Amino acid sequence: MKNLDILYEDNLVIVINKPAGLAVQGGKGVKSSLDKILAEIRAPPPLLVHRLDKDTSGIILTAKTREAAAKFSRLLGTGRQSVKQYIAVCSGCPAKKEGVITLEIPVHGSMKSSETSYRIIKSRKLPDMDFSVLELELGSGRMHQIRRHLAMIGNPVLGDDKYGDFTLNKKLRKTGVKRLLLHSSRLIIKDEINLNLSAPLPGYFHSFLDNNDNDAGGSVVISAD
Repeated sequence: MKNLDILYEDNLVIVINKPAGLAVQGGKGVKSSLDKILAEIRAPPPLLVHRLDKDTSGIILTAKTREAAAKFSRLLGTGRQSVKQYIAVCSGCPAKKEGVITLEIPVHGSMKSSETSYRIIKSRKLPDMDFSVLELELGSGRMHQIRRHLAMIGNPVLGDDKYGDFTLNKKLRKTGVKRLLLHSSRLIIKDEINLNLSAPLPGYFHSFLDNNDNDAGGSVVISAD
């Protein structure tokens, strides 16, 4: 696991394509984490600027100095200067081809405003399951926001064992789908360095999509490419 997939590095940041299953931060019961690995391979250890769920794969930015960490934390916290995009495969299909989910999310006992934009890349209607592939963009940064928002509108992320369709997930595991199908796919930072980075989908995404793309009886319902 020490062979991290580094997408970009300069004198300020290291941007990593995190694998699913790797916790970002160490803690009780966590045997391996990104921050621990970084501390083992770099001195001084890079600082985490933002987080991804353990089961979410994709782009995560770390900073080489405290000053850089503060700067990029600020840039990532404003929609005017950064874009964070995700790809998710979810159960069913949202009613509209694109839209904005603004449902409030409970945080520490109080309801907080939150915003997730989405567009449907494609959708499949199969004999025993419907699913759609979404491109999503965060307008706020609540914990598990995408997973919670999609579950709240009735289209949970496939493989989500916390907010998802547990009966469907159990069925999918028998077909080899054992990961959360959520990936941090693109990061844009509009600054003097003008970062615009993409992370390819993991192999298990392709396995699921390829296995169901030409399935007998399946048909394309929506294509938004």
